[in-house]
Amino acid sequence: MTGRRTNRLRKTVVVAATSLTVVLSAGLPAVATTPADGADLVALSVESGELRLSFRGDGRTGTDPQSVRFTASGAPVGVIPDDPAFSFLGRPGAPVWSLQDGSPFSTFDTTAITRGEVTLELAAVEGLGAFAAYTLSEWGRPTLLLDSDGRRSTRLPAGRRVGGVVWLFDAVGEYRVTLRATSRTGARTLQDEAVYTVSVPAGAEAVPAAQAPPVQKADPATTTAAGSATANKAVAAGTSAPTATGRKVIADGHVDMGPVLDGGTLRIRLKDDSTTPPTWREPADVMLKVTDKARIDVPSGAGYAFLGKAGDKVHLLPQSQQPGIVWPGWNTQHESVVKGTKGTVTWRLKQVRGPGRFTLFLTGSFGTPEVIFDSAKSLPQRLGIAPNTHAHGNWAFTKPGVYQLTVDMTATTTAGRSVSDTRTLTVAVGNSTSTDGGDAPDPGNGGGSATDDDTGGGGLAETGTDIASIAGGGALLLITGTAVVVLARRRRSEHGHVSTPDPS
Repeated sequence: MTGRRTNRLRKTVVVAATSLTVVLSAGLPAVATTPADGADLVALSVESGELRLSFRGDGRTGTDPQSVRFTASGAPVGVIPDDPAFSFLGRPGAPVWSLQDGSPFSTFDTTAITRGEVTLELAAVEGLGAFAAYTLSEWGRPTLLLDSDGRRSTRLPAGRRVGGVVWLFDAVGEYRVTLRATSRTGARTLQDEAVYTVSVPAGAEAVPAAQAPPVQKADPATTTAAGSATANKAVAAGTSAPTATGRKVIADGHVDMGPVLDGGTLRIRLKDDSTTPPTWREPADVMLKVTDKARIDVPSGAGYAFLGKAGDKVHLLPQSQQPGIVWPGWNTQHESVVKGTKGTVTWRLKQVRGPGRFTLFLTGSFGTPEVIFDSAKSLPQRLGIAPNTHAHGNWAFTKPGVYQLTVDMTATTTAGRSVSDTRTLTVAVGNSTSTDGGDAPDPGNGGGSATDDDTGGGGLAETGTDIASIAGGGALLLITGTAVVVLARRRRSEHGHVSTPDPS
């Protein structure tokens, strides 16, 4: 993507803007649930021996992309940063638009293709501008996948989800993008095409994007997504799952923290995707093990100073899945919560006990970190999570040892009743840290804590942000036979983290 205009652009993959509107044409079946942020823009499956390329917004139901109109927000996400790593986007300072602005980004899902090779091509694009698709490493370094002015295809790993895919346009107007997926297993070749219609409306002026801190070793661009940090293992479909008891240590694979409504009582559970179907576990019955595979150096630059000095060792569970490293996230997708609550779910970090500092942060479209939770600051801190949301961030621990993260979640039932629950997640960081026992460690210098009245930090105001500003979820509106789904993403420059009085 060099910024030149061409009507031969190829696929509409985009980076980050303020909102995404999905409109299903009148007369077509309405989507039953609100598409979660981080939707599968490309979901591949085999039905009756034929390959099917579809859009999946809720993690369960596939939709023909040709029946969906995607609308980016009216304002650009920002301008191309003056950073050599993003030179493939074009001239620094040029405005860009996207379907999402923040995390998690969209995914390419091939979990239904269990073996063989999968290729995604830009078969054709009609539009006024250029686009590029790329993923981001844990330090925000891009890996180019598709480019309307150059790279026309990318290989995807079979049986996995390539997450953290950034989709970017450099001009307003309407685009018709034809994607072609090919699956090859031995002598058998399956293929399907789909047309994505994307509208990029004119709007406000772009705000310059903050440049990501430089890293000592940038991830090289590659045409193969299989080896990138964003090639995510298969995640079982569906939101309901059995519960289980008994202590389990999880050192690899996908796990989410989220609320469950049980007979009108809200309970925080961990969704363990290492089983089929997934299992919802009590946090007290789980210990996350962070091995030294997750131990990396803090990069240079002021942007990551909250993790320590450049070159300091930290254990980082990245926003995108990596083999051999546990991949924790959060979701509000349990069927009981989707059907039984209204409005956002408030997730609060109340107390951190451990030998070092804990932070949860997101990597923005241009690699800029956005801190969500930070144990070195006053607690509690809050995050508002939209309904039917599935998200991942970067979980950083500055020293080896056992950490205990005490959190609560609060929701409002459809009857208007407030329900909440408080649990503690135990994390063993470092190969030498034992997973036996799991008793609460000494607080050490892990950072903030909260008293029983949740004032924390000597009564300072709670800090917080809304998931709409980082992982956009929205509302499903049914209007005269037409389903309109809006995923709102308030721009970080407008909202960010704000101090608000503790409501408790």
